[in-house]
Amino acid sequence: MNLKQLDPTKKKQHSLQHSPEPLLSPPSENVPEEIILFPWLKKARERLKRLRGRTRFQLDKNPLSSLKVLIVTDAWQPQTNGVVRTLEVLGEQLKEFGNDVRYITPDQFKSLPMPTYPEIRMALFPARRVKRIINSFRPDAIHIATEGPLGMAARQFCVKRDHPFTTSFHTRLPDYLNARTRFPISWGYAMQRRFHKPASTTMATTPTLKGELEGRGFKNIRIWSRGVDIKEFNLHDRTYLDHLARPIWIYVGRVAVEKSIEDFLDLDLEGTKLIVGDGPQLGELKKKYPDAIFAGAKYGEDLAKHYSASDVFVFPSKTDTFGLVNVEALACGIPVAAYPVTGPRDIIGDAKVGCVDDDLGKACRGALGIATPEECRAHAMKFSWEVGTKQFIENLALPGYDEAYWLESANFPD
Repeated sequence: MNLKQLDPTKKKQHSLQHSPEPLLSPPSENVPEEIILFPWLKKARERLKRLRGRTRFQLDKNPLSSLKVLIVTDAWQPQTNGVVRTLEVLGEQLKEFGNDVRYITPDQFKSLPMPTYPEIRMALFPARRVKRIINSFRPDAIHIATEGPLGMAARQFCVKRDHPFTTSFHTRLPDYLNARTRFPISWGYAMQRRFHKPASTTMATTPTLKGELEGRGFKNIRIWSRGVDIKEFNLHDRTYLDHLARPIWIYVGRVAVEKSIEDFLDLDLEGTKLIVGDGPQLGELKKKYPDAIFAGAKYGEDLAKHYSASDVFVFPSKTDTFGLVNVEALACGIPVAAYPVTGPRDIIGDAKVGCVDDDLGKACRGALGIATPEECRAHAMKFSWEVGTKQFIENLALPGYDEAYWLESANFPD
């Protein structure tokens, strides 16, 4: 049909039907370009459009297996502390349940040692690589364990893409910073609140810690308890340390200012004070307390033998959120002496397997001989990694996003 034979109205309709692009008004000097007065409104509109367009596949309500779980942590080997040990065992347990686990850790990035804490490596500019790892793995659940550079990068990824994630409260960073730099504790907790706020769930080790965090304004707190490897930490030969004067008071852990080890070393106690561990304060404390025994870091069966052959485990820290070493000591058959703070108070409870007191010396004397090795171990058996791992899985946020979500995520602008 010849377009010239069409009347003007039909010609216009025909053009609209067959034009590959919509007709636009010709530019005019009298028509100003569109000015976006509220850019945040445009972003919100685009975000809502993405959310409406997403589909989810159905996941079991309480799955224990066949999940792809990503764990992001700035604390990792070669560090030796409760956080690293907890995350290692968590991964092992998740795999035993039949899940696929992947970690994002500092050893996968260029990094620098953290000032005053050189064992912690700070990943440099990790955001793009974190994005690639997540998009490649396509996890069912993302758990961010720490508030460092890797944790921040993973948090940014999830917030931008509306991907739910969980976090855990492992460390009282505000108290650590205050002990080292006098940085105000209230400012530190405000920063931590901001970090954890977008999380679907923040996991805490004990009911006491949960209540404390809620009192500080944290939201969506759920319990994720800890356990002990009862095969590795067992009863051993009590005579292993008989060359030392008894009673033997043992501390196991990082030798650093936030652990308040001087509170223990300043006590007037008969027998031997034994320090097992390494850290930045080791040289200073060796010079200041020449009568104490500094055995260095111990691992595996050697560590269990040191526990079992001692008389009381002393835990002077006031800043730990749990204190896994308390359960290890009990599993090896020795009672615990500690301040009445989160961790020891929850672990010991009303059981006669230790003593907590604001006077640490009184707690030490009260714990000496309070229970047999068998009674201490029986109490430690109540703390199971299997139970804790099931709690962890139940706390996870499982969005069930389909292929289209990950394609969108891979092309999402940085």
